[in-house]
Amino acid sequence: GAMREAIKISESLSPVVLWIDEIEKGFAQSEKDESTTRVFGSLITWLAEKKAQVFVVATANDVSGLPPELLRKGRFDEIFFVDLPAPAVRAEIFRIHLRKRGQGVEGFDCDALAQAAEGFAGAEIEQAVVSALYAAHAEQVPLAMRHVEAELKATRPLSVVMAENIAALRIWAAERTVSAD
Repeated sequence: GAMREAIKISESLSPVVLWIDEIEKGFAQSEKDESTTRVFGSLITWLAEKKAQVFVVATANDVSGLPPELLRKGRFDEIFFVDLPAPAVRAEIFRIHLRKRGQGVEGFDCDALAQAAEGFAGAEIEQAVVSALYAAHAEQVPLAMRHVEAELKATRPLSVVMAENIAALRIWAAERTVSAD
């Protein structure tokens, strides 16, 4: 019922972009029970047959866990691979999160921070900024470059912790997806 209602609402808002975040959490192949199968069936039928102007975008951290029938053309027209951010993008992510937290970027060499954050995902960069703010607060001093650098050094990004999985994902994506860069 909830899936039918979500479809009905999205069609009523047409033209619209419908974003399904972390789709694999709901439709992983290992989690097929009767209700999940019905919901999945409703979704793939709608994706293939929809007439309304609903552009569907879905994210997945592990596309390999998705059922193949979801990924065929006509349901999702393209699969993009978004790799870890390049240095210029990491620098911009630092600027965004520093500003978001009321910090002027003038006192920070965001290009140097981006180099120090090699292999970091955007969420990991954000958490380094947040943790650095806590450290500065604990010292009762304004946030400084050294705080962020210390947090980066103390963090083992997912690209290190799950290096083998990420390498396998990159190999899988190389011939099967369109690069988002």
